[in-house]
Amino acid sequence: MTPGLESHVIAGHAADALASLTASQVAFLKSVPKAELHAHLNGSIPLPTLQELAHQYILEHDPQTDGHSPELDTLRASVEGLLQGVELNEIHEFFGLFPAIYTLTSTPAALATAARAVLQYFLSSDDGYPSAAYLELRTTPRESSSMNRLQYLESVLGEIEQYPEDKAALIVSLDRRMSADVAAECINCAIQLKRSGRRIVGVDLCGDPKAGNMEEFAVHFRRAKEAGLGITLHIAEIEESPASEILQLLSFQPDRLGHATFLDSNAKDIVKRNKSCIEICLSSNLLCKTVQTLDVHHIRYYLEHDHPIAICVECLPYFISTGLSYSINLQTDDILPFRNSLLAEYAMLMAAPPLGLGLTEEEIEEIAKMGMECRFRLGARMHK
Repeated sequence: MTPGLESHVIAGHAADALASLTASQVAFLKSVPKAELHAHLNGSIPLPTLQELAHQYILEHDPQTDGHSPELDTLRASVEGLLQGVELNEIHEFFGLFPAIYTLTSTPAALATAARAVLQYFLSSDDGYPSAAYLELRTTPRESSSMNRLQYLESVLGEIEQYPEDKAALIVSLDRRMSADVAAECINCAIQLKRSGRRIVGVDLCGDPKAGNMEEFAVHFRRAKEAGLGITLHIAEIEESPASEILQLLSFQPDRLGHATFLDSNAKDIVKRNKSCIEICLSSNLLCKTVQTLDVHHIRYYLEHDHPIAICVECLPYFISTGLSYSINLQTDDILPFRNSLLAEYAMLMAAPPLGLGLTEEEIEEIAKMGMECRFRLGARMHK
């Protein structure tokens, strides 16, 4: 069995939608080639791999105390919390989940182990139908005592490049909380690796939507675009996102937009004109409570306006539930906290209301096709 699949638990809205489908409907969804364009590396590590990394970390860092110290007890509690499932009241609580994971992936070997497990989860299969036919994995380069940011990216690329070009590629993420110097270093690494023939296809902006000065990022995304890298931006994730900031981000000429939940009419007009693909993370939006129900989810607007979208999972398994001219990409986002899968996200398209949108097989095939068409490719932007 593919590593991680046997222990991957789907919960919440996506699980209910998947459980409501017939065996033939599930078989259809499995058979549709799907692109995962929004998966965050550190939010998609299968739980068994996290446990393995935690065990190894404890053995290496505190052999004298049999794995017990205030620091390691805190780490252990954080990992156990992820294993139990996390309930969020608002999106900002999401960002406190990752320090423990960053600690566990702070060496080249541990990072490679994590990347390998995530790639296997999405691209391997026991029944002939992988979770994704194509994966763009994204990650923010982090510096540690064991590696610099370039070595971080090289460790991840070493695993991605075990797969063919038409199966997997890497997006380099900039965090909104980064200093100008660190952001510049990340862009330099991305451009250097791309020019040397490594599998870097795009640059992302992510992180706490209340942090950062977006004007300071303009130069970095301009350099990335000039180097031939695709641009995807987390944008308008919260209702408080200033209209001026949204317009600033749209001026970066992004190819794709993550979430785009709270765009005003002016911003929507720009997005429609530019045909920027919208990366849709249904479970993420519902569980972070940026969208209350599927009835009012912004996916409906983009479907009605025949706009390109892509369906995504965002994070793998950590959270529990309390005509298109736009591009929509249905994505998983982070499967670890959200306890979902790309199949389950697609189930929310097919399931009858209120569990899903009640779309037909033909409509779902068209959405999946849009996701594949909105991939970034080496040296080319896909959908423009």
